Amino acid sequence: SGDACTALVRRFERPVYNLVGRLVQDPALAEDLTQDAFLKMFRGLGQYDASLRFSSWLFRIAHNTAIDYLRQRRLLIATPRVDEDGETIDPLASLPDLRGDSPEQAATRRQVGAVLDRAIDTLRPEYRAVVVLRHHEDLDYEEIAEVMDLPLGTVKTYLHRARKELAALLREAGVGPETRSSGRP
Repeated sequence: SGDACTALVRRFERPVYNLVGRLVQDPALAEDLTQDAFLKMFRGLGQYDASLRFSSWLFRIAHNTAIDYLRQRRLLIATPRVDEDGETIDPLASLPDLRGDSPEQAATRRQVGAVLDRAIDTLRPEYRAVVVLRHHEDLDYEEIAEVMDLPLGTVKTYLHRARKELAALLREAGVGPETRSSGRP
């Protein structure tokens, strides 16, 4: 029914948009691809395998929609961004330097979430996807493997490498691991 469809979209629109947006890194494009993912989901409801969690199935559709777009545009490999002068833009240059302990810098420390978000955006798409699915959507490793159609070991490897890269990026930005630990495995 229309009500059920509306409820589904309302429940999953934000998480799907977050995943797609992280992958394509363009808000307007992410909105279009999120709509595409929902259309594919509605068209494919007949093929929905009830043994899968619905959210895992929908995230898989969204993930594939974004990855297919990136593949078509050959954007899968994160290319270094360049400014008008052709200089490579350091993805960390825009991050605040959080070293030092003055009250202003202590206040800036509260922006670690924003720093982390920007650091996540510099990861390879597959690393971004596992981080978003694990830490934003709280999926377990098996569900992430399902969503991304990857072996469980690969998911664990990606997550491990992504966390290592993020730790290094945060250290470079002056946000050491001592600043905040999520306590997640």
